[in-house]
Amino acid sequence: MLDNQYLNNLFGLKGKTAVIVGGTGELCGTMAEGLAKAGAEVVIVGRSQEKAGNRMRAISEAGGSGYFLKLEVSEAGAFDNLLASTLERSGKVDILINGAGMNSATPFFELSDEEFQRIVDVNTKSVLKGCQIFGKHMVDRGEGGSIINIGSMSGLVPLSRVFTYSLSKAAVHNLSKNLAREWAPHRIRVNTLVPGFFPAEQNRKVLTEDRIASVMTHTPMKRFGNSEELIGATLLLASEQAGSFMTGVELVVDGGFSSMTI
Repeated sequence: MLDNQYLNNLFGLKGKTAVIVGGTGELCGTMAEGLAKAGAEVVIVGRSQEKAGNRMRAISEAGGSGYFLKLEVSEAGAFDNLLASTLERSGKVDILINGAGMNSATPFFELSDEEFQRIVDVNTKSVLKGCQIFGKHMVDRGEGGSIINIGSMSGLVPLSRVFTYSLSKAAVHNLSKNLAREWAPHRIRVNTLVPGFFPAEQNRKVLTEDRIASVMTHTPMKRFGNSEELIGATLLLASEQAGSFMTGVELVVDGGFSSMTI
């Protein structure tokens, strides 16, 4: 017989506050819903109040709670202000998801300094600042915490056509491992969640017909992932009980893509 109390103890997040940067996007928004349904108060962070409103309605209808905070991750002081606003309303942060991201299919020889810097600012610098500002809060608070940085398959293996994106995500993977080592004595776990090919907004512009065919050839499950298929991995990494001995992990959810060669 399924023991609901056991599962609640293992994966339940009642009393926890989770901040989801990039929570107005498809993948992180779905992850935020999963955290809310597990009992966490969720803070959806992004640029679009309209998208956040749709997500918050779904969370509310499912019995969850939370609110939206607007953020432009590349602005100076953005994460200091985000932490201050969150503490004013919630008093603490237990879980941080760094999921802001942007992509580009610009050919390598045509990359401009401006485009390179914009992608690195969003994909890498925002993760660094989020970890720096919220990580210090967690260290000073002294009650542990979980930071989940959203990586990429391109941070593990080379993917064509997304040079700056790949570089910026590889840096996120490396940063996560370094912080996992540094903060383990403080019971702060830092892990990287690595989606394979999902219908994320930043992927649509580079998923041409021939590229989709190539992805399917290298994905044993022969399909894209659904955003709901990231929820289980998110709860595992977020939970103090279920994921208590997991830090510095690159948790891959990719339908077998990384296992396929020829």
